[in-house]
Amino acid sequence: MTEGRRPDDAGRAGREETQRPAFKDDELERRRRELDAALASRSRQQEAESRRAASPGSAAGFATALKLSSEFIAGILVGTAIGWLIDKLAGTSPWGMIIFLLLGFGAGVLNVLRSAGLVAERSLRSNGAETPPDE
Repeated sequence: MTEGRRPDDAGRAGREETQRPAFKDDELERRRRELDAALASRSRQQEAESRRAASPGSAAGFATALKLSSEFIAGILVGTAIGWLIDKLAGTSPWGMIIFLLLGFGAGVLNVLRSAGLVAERSLRSNGAETPPDE
């Protein structure tokens, strides 16, 4: 082996190995306290939002469910209609309807995920925005 290295030295950088800067205990403690405070405030905000959304007198939950389900069903219906139209024009029954039904299902799922805020829209990601604007 070159330079006197043994097989158990595999993966080590040798002379070029850089050492990490030593952090002092008080600096690490300060950073930990800041992180604890940020997490505590965020969890309090999330609890307050969940209590507001889950209140029995609020119709927000029903409205959200109706919106998400209608977007999902609309995607499936549009895909099925396009597939049926292609089948009638091209005479490829039932393949156009099957393919576009599956595409409509995928589009419906994507619409639901976008509306729920789980998937960011492409324009927001390309602009570097982290959160979508409020509607």
